Amino acid sequence: MVTEVTNGVKVSVEVEYQPSYSSPSQHHYVFTYQVTIENNSNKTLQLKRRKWIINDAAFPIRNIEGEGVVGRQPVLEPGQSHQYISGCNLRSGIGKMRGSYQMEKLMDGQLITIQIPEFKMVAPFKLN
Repeated sequence: MVTEVTNGVKVSVEVEYQPSYSSPSQHHYVFTYQVTIENNSNKTLQLKRRKWIINDAAFPIRNIEGEGVVGRQPVLEPGQSHQYISGCNLRSGIGKMRGSYQMEKLMDGQLITIQIPEFKMVAPFKLN
């Protein structure tokens, strides 16, 4: 698990290779990642947007942006957390992701950027 704290918001990510959904002979490797967002600040925040940068070993970098996370824009009161699971497909079986969330302070509408820590995705048999 990797963790990063920005402006009192802690983001933790845990990744897992999914062999039953992958097909290495077809250059298709599936990973899931569980993200936990903890609001340790004293402000109520709403997650508005996400941005991901995906590095897939020998392939071009992909940038993914969009609203919310898995169809939601959760509101986090101080001390609350939100957890979700999503996935990523790689063609090489070795890669990494990092990114950021854009969150709004509901008190005054100010937008802040929260960093998502970089995490690696490696099919276990690629390490041998």
